[in-house]
Amino acid sequence: MPKIIVLPHEELCPQGTLFEVEPGISICDALLQHDVEIEHACEKSCACTTCHVILREGFNSLAPAEDCEEDLLDKAWGLEPTSRLSCQAIVADQDLVVEIPKYTINMAKEK
Repeated sequence: MPKIIVLPHEELCPQGTLFEVEPGISICDALLQHDVEIEHACEKSCACTTCHVILREGFNSLAPAEDCEEDLLDKAWGLEPTSRLSCQAIVADQDLVVEIPKYTINMAKEK
């Protein structure tokens, strides 16, 4: 089973964490199931950027982002070439190293 390594995040996961997941689950759902309370203001409907993550390893194992996700990612704080919305990124068969950015922009609340 693939592993997700979450790098330390000051508020959500101060020590970082590591856990195994079944392929086919979204990164967001995997984080939430393992007590990493990542924000997901749009309830995982690909309508905001609050669940933005940066993949430090394993990015190429994920299916490519669809246009809707790409459009939203352009508005995410701290966008990097390996950024994804965790609600849309489905774990495949490789380990992932995930960084949760320090800040988020809540597009759902700020409209």
